[in-house]
Amino acid sequence: MDIRDDSGYGFILHGAVAYSENKSSLKTFDDAYVICVNGICEGVYEQIPEEFSNLPVEDYWDKLIIPGFTDLHVHAPQYQIRGTGMDLTLMDWLSQNIYPEEMRYKGKRYAERAYDLFVEDLYVGPTTRAVVFATKHVGATMLLMDMLEETGLVSYVGKVNMDRNVPSSYVETTDGSIRATEKWLAEVKSRGYENTYPILTPRFTPSCSRELMDALGEMAEKYHLPVQSHLSEGLEEIEFVKQLEPDAAYYGQTYERSGLIKKDRKTVMAHCVWSGMKEIAQIKENGVFIAHCPDSNMNLMSGAAPASRYLDEGIRVGLGSDVAGGSNTSMFRAMRDAVTVSKLRWRIFDRSVRPLRFPEAFYMATKGGGEFFGKVGSFERGYEFDAVVIDDSQIATMHKLDAALRTERLAYLADDRHVVGKYVRGRKIY
Repeated sequence: MDIRDDSGYGFILHGAVAYSENKSSLKTFDDAYVICVNGICEGVYEQIPEEFSNLPVEDYWDKLIIPGFTDLHVHAPQYQIRGTGMDLTLMDWLSQNIYPEEMRYKGKRYAERAYDLFVEDLYVGPTTRAVVFATKHVGATMLLMDMLEETGLVSYVGKVNMDRNVPSSYVETTDGSIRATEKWLAEVKSRGYENTYPILTPRFTPSCSRELMDALGEMAEKYHLPVQSHLSEGLEEIEFVKQLEPDAAYYGQTYERSGLIKKDRKTVMAHCVWSGMKEIAQIKENGVFIAHCPDSNMNLMSGAAPASRYLDEGIRVGLGSDVAGGSNTSMFRAMRDAVTVSKLRWRIFDRSVRPLRFPEAFYMATKGGGEFFGKVGSFERGYEFDAVVIDDSQIATMHKLDAALRTERLAYLADDRHVVGKYVRGRKIY
């Protein structure tokens, strides 16, 4: 729904407001007005400025208004088996659970029903943007993109590439993977999506030959496309990469030498749990985004990424649900897990990496991950207007809480049922 005035379209939301200006602190108002004009935020004010006095006001006076969340790493075809196989480590989990499930998406009927459930989950929750893995299947990937486009959410979606170390019934040939990716990109272009974009998706080095990676790097250059993959998630995975690519000094170099990591390439790498000093320097130098996925890293016994260190280094960090390694698409849960895991890491394993604080987790869920999409994830002036309205009155307390405390409680107590309004690029989608 667009709320229009004579100069285009614009509106004002009234309520308690919280957002991040930086990674260290929350900006909060107990009673304020968030102004949107032509899909762009014009700032937050305690009184409506005269220049915006003609805009209609949507009054959420007793509710909390926050920027929409970005899920920087999620596997749509794994949604149906979330919460299962959690006694396995990464490589066994992939072979026993994930590859057999993803093979099902060859069938259109299964893909339609399964993706409908995934997309509905994203739609009703606090996520307004997502970076999504699909499967190798072009038809099913297009179906997913069509469904996401209809919701009004903004997303990057990737057809997965893999030509080795995958079951024979699911693996691609190198040439077949390249041809299928070109076909998929042509199909995406023909659809003319407004909110759904392609992203090149080598699954990870263990399942992608150097020839395939090189071809994807050339494709990224040719079509000016972003890239998503996995990096240094588990110790067994890292050892396997060393065996497969012995001439690489570290895991991240396997992507860099193919042009999938470079300074002018927008790239997101999930996990980075065990990245060493050279890899961290590479990530920072090339502006790579890290998708921190704490729930998945716990479930698959991968470890705990040093997220606060990455933030302190000035590295771009967002949060990922990583369903189905993660068991829930909720970014409320991702914020809580990020803080909790960092505390355990500090107490048990490494006192040199401090625990995360809640404002940092909120920043990663909003502005930190949102930056992958541009000026997204904040109510600062000039940012694209993504907002979520939360009715936290159902979270009982006898205390009168300010906006800062109300926002912190979301990570520990809120769920999708508390989302009562959602705006993406200035459009109310519900």
